[in-house]
Amino acid sequence: MATTSSDRLIAGLTASIGSIESRYANPAQSVSLICRNQINGAPPIVLRSSRRSRLWLIEAIPPAKSWNGSNDGDEDIKKSDTRNYAIGGTGGHAVAGKDDRTMEIVIAAATTAALGVGNRVLYKLALIPLKQYPFFLAQLSTFGYVAVYFSILYFRYRAGIVTKEMLSVPKLPFLIVGVLESLALAAGMAAASNLSGPSTTVLSQTFLVWQILFSIIFLGRRYRINQILGCTLVAFGVIVSVASGSGAAHSFKDTGILWSLLMVFSFLLQGADTVMKEVIFLDSKKRLKGASLDLFVVNSYGSIFQVICIALLLPFLSKLWGIPFNQLPSYIRDGGACFLNIGSRITGCEGAPLLPVMFVMMNMAYNISLLRLIKISSAVVSSLASTVSVPIAVYCFTLPLPYLGVASTLPRGFVAGTIILVVGMLLYAWTPSTNTSDSIIPSPPST
Repeated sequence: MATTSSDRLIAGLTASIGSIESRYANPAQSVSLICRNQINGAPPIVLRSSRRSRLWLIEAIPPAKSWNGSNDGDEDIKKSDTRNYAIGGTGGHAVAGKDDRTMEIVIAAATTAALGVGNRVLYKLALIPLKQYPFFLAQLSTFGYVAVYFSILYFRYRAGIVTKEMLSVPKLPFLIVGVLESLALAAGMAAASNLSGPSTTVLSQTFLVWQILFSIIFLGRRYRINQILGCTLVAFGVIVSVASGSGAAHSFKDTGILWSLLMVFSFLLQGADTVMKEVIFLDSKKRLKGASLDLFVVNSYGSIFQVICIALLLPFLSKLWGIPFNQLPSYIRDGGACFLNIGSRITGCEGAPLLPVMFVMMNMAYNISLLRLIKISSAVVSSLASTVSVPIAVYCFTLPLPYLGVASTLPRGFVAGTIILVVGMLLYAWTPSTNTSDSIIPSPPST
């Protein structure tokens, strides 16, 4: 095998080319070299035996840092004059960086699930002082997001993190996101006012089904049978843990099918919204030549279009909450006084503004974490992380939380539902072993 003076095998290798050839020696056997993924003039080399279909990979690896799925380590490679080479057969050596990326997704999913628990718990706590003004809390959150997101976006642009190319991406997808979120809010508010809390939680599990369906249709994604079955078990586990002993089935009979279908339609729109955000990330990566679109660009543009659509739907939304449109200014004034907990006529607003502010901050952190998880994985993985937070939040309400009074008892079947949910998560994450004796070791992605 011919080599240059710069491409050499350093001492310390556990096997040499000679030992490999002697082990599988044959007069008619030939060895071919395949060079891929050239890094700084030192491409990895694959040795292929024509007789036994054996592969050996000679890959350039930085001395102290392995490839992590991105190009961030190129400068470290250029700074080093010493190249280490590793030889591996087809017995199962994974591409360097795959485990790191998996761990990143796992950590991001766990963070999203934890923030989802806090978001659900604080939403209930925030409604205690504002129980007469839920519409005010919803509008406060929406308009507060716009102000905070654009402030952060401005400072990130000044710092050079957000570029002009990022700000100039097409706005039509963000308009679609705003329309979907506004319609989902309108449909969800109308249905939730006529359904019980457990019924809403049960119907929310259709969200995962819609995400898988839209991912298949619009992203061309294909799922293994264990992933489909795992998602089904996750949704079923949440239904069992929440609906057991809660009277959800009785609520369905009382309210009829119309409001249930409207709630399902609301989650259909939310599923389309999250898949649309994933499409935005994928499309922007092509437009920005591999650069990653900043999260706050998506949050800022999406939220401003949502505010515009909500403003157009405001007469309809106020009617859903039983507030005549001509009384809306006085309602917002009284809601603001209760939020600030000021005024001699204001009663029953204990806990404000601390609890509502904590909810808005937690909800903002949860949305950012959810969007980041969509960015580095997929909309389905983000939905799974959000779904896991449901039974954990139910358990949290059995604890002596402030302002809630007497803690609720754990529903019957909660443990069984949680076990089903965990089994579904493990089944979704399980990767079946495959026979790779005749397969070529895959190359790392270009970006």
